[in-house]
Amino acid sequence: MVANRTILLVEDSDADSEATVRALGRCVGSPAVYRCADGDSALTFLRQLDRVDGLASRPAVILLDLNLPGTDGREVLEQIKADDALKHIPVVILTTSAASADVAFCYRHGASGYIVKPVDLAKFAARVQQFHAYWFEAVEPSTA
Repeated sequence: MVANRTILLVEDSDADSEATVRALGRCVGSPAVYRCADGDSALTFLRQLDRVDGLASRPAVILLDLNLPGTDGREVLEQIKADDALKHIPVVILTTSAASADVAFCYRHGASGYIVKPVDLAKFAARVQQFHAYWFEAVEPSTA
């Protein structure tokens, strides 16, 4: 079981962000969720972790949308995995794209998982809750 229950959600859509937070809030041991609405603010946030008030440690996992304004999710993933201070943070893609090229790109660049957002809200909530159960209950965290 993961002791650190903090998620960085990188999502530009207010509706998708609210649906994600709502679904996570229904989970036992619901995590703290920090949101960045674009790739640039996510990278800034991650690079200033030691200076962010109220955030004791790095997030347990990053949920990253691919289609973001400014620096898109693909570039954010590449930059996280190229940064020695950040590369050990697991990144799970949460996006509408089911394109095989996107899936392959993300795994090739170090993504820990790839979740396609269902259009149906009930299915979306169930998928987010499955992610939570897997990530925070079934998986043993890295000690890196």
